[in-house]
Amino acid sequence: MNPVSNKRAAIIGSGIGGLATSIRLAAKGYKVSVFEQASQPGGKISQIRHDGFRFDRGPSLLTMPHLVDELFLISGENPNDYFKYSRLDISCKYFWEDGTIITAWQDKNIFANEIKAQSDVKPSRLEKYFRKSKQLYEITAESFIFSSIHKASNFKSKKFLRTILNSYRLDPFTTMHNRNKKWFRDPRIVQMFDRYATYNGSNPYRAPATLNIIPHLEHTRGTWFPDKGMRDIVESLYKLALRAGVEFHFSTKADEIIHSDGIVKGIRVAQEFLPAGIVVTNTDVSTFYRELMPSEKMPRRLQRGERSTSALIFYWGIKSREPRLQLHNIFFSKNYSEEFSHLFGTHSISDDPTVYLYISSRTVIGDAPPGSENWYVMINAPANRGQNWDELKKEARKNIIAKINRILGTDIEKEIVFEETADPVTIENETGSYMGSLYGTSSNSMFAAFNRHPNFRKRFKNLYFAGGSVHPGGGIPLCLASAKIIDNEIERCS
Repeated sequence: MNPVSNKRAAIIGSGIGGLATSIRLAAKGYKVSVFEQASQPGGKISQIRHDGFRFDRGPSLLTMPHLVDELFLISGENPNDYFKYSRLDISCKYFWEDGTIITAWQDKNIFANEIKAQSDVKPSRLEKYFRKSKQLYEITAESFIFSSIHKASNFKSKKFLRTILNSYRLDPFTTMHNRNKKWFRDPRIVQMFDRYATYNGSNPYRAPATLNIIPHLEHTRGTWFPDKGMRDIVESLYKLALRAGVEFHFSTKADEIIHSDGIVKGIRVAQEFLPAGIVVTNTDVSTFYRELMPSEKMPRRLQRGERSTSALIFYWGIKSREPRLQLHNIFFSKNYSEEFSHLFGTHSISDDPTVYLYISSRTVIGDAPPGSENWYVMINAPANRGQNWDELKKEARKNIIAKINRILGTDIEKEIVFEETADPVTIENETGSYMGSLYGTSSNSMFAAFNRHPNFRKRFKNLYFAGGSVHPGGGIPLCLASAKIIDNEIERCS
């Protein structure tokens, strides 16, 4: 019997990839059960509430929202009836210690004039850069983002042949930083575009220039935000999955995946065997090999793979409002290369880290008490290797506050009325992200995309992998893309 003909599916983990996969399988007529060790769905997309403050704990940016809409459409529902979001006028506001401030308007003409006013970069040069970024997306999207690159038969398709024929345009032989440095002479503008390497936990001084695809997604296709905050993505998809008949088992840890003769039979939960024709794991793939299928040898490329960055996050309830800030803000370090040398070299944190500040109450009414703001303050951190995180957090907090005070000319310490923190250890404990790495392995080599774990295991006919630690990578759009790849692969096997 073809195992896929057994229309029961078990999904381990209810992060965004697991939720999307459950909806896609339910739309195919599968009886889907999701097992989640936490008490609620969402994985990294969780929230904190305290005395009138609400904080998104994880991702804070939405691009390619059509991938969320698509899940409603394949379920026969109108996404506008359940999940509402708006395009932002400003994607981010950037601050440098020399007093430079650049507002990244979504209107590219306004943005270009903003950059021209602060640097020697002409609008025509910026437009050419965005055209190149768009070209990278158009060459790679269908073949590298929405299809498996680990199946030889896929390379015979027209979309893969087109990518191969245009491979010289993908810019894999130089680094993101070196390419951006050739595009722009102003180091501040180079730094502004180098930062997109951090979207998948990588180092712009080592990651391939192919990653310059990301500015297209943010500046051309657009930056969006859910009307009720990022957590609403999870809430909306969870309700959609329930309407589709998906069963959820919270506070329920899957102990093992049961298999024999190259076929997965089901999973073991609390000493009970639960048969399934399809098993999808939305856990970190390193955790999968260590806990769910320890009899299987972890692929060598995964063992050797360099971990992506993690994060130190401070959730601050601020009793005042800072008029110069936007929804998303960046305070850049003075020496960007040194910052990444700390992260990937000595696995430490620079004393001058780049600070990301996200204030959802700027858009979501009710996320902070009147006259107050909810500050999500994050810096990149190395993966957990047993560092003294209490000491690192203490030092980082001091340096973050000093940087914000220097740039804004304020005294933010006295405005903090609530504080909670997250670090690589808590991230690993709460989300199962191995070593606290937010994106699995980094993309710090030209072969990184091919070295990511596939969405399937050739040895097993009915085992699939979703989420940010496998192909095509981390972040909400790519996790949703992993679910779409699984959907397509199951369709071919049926």
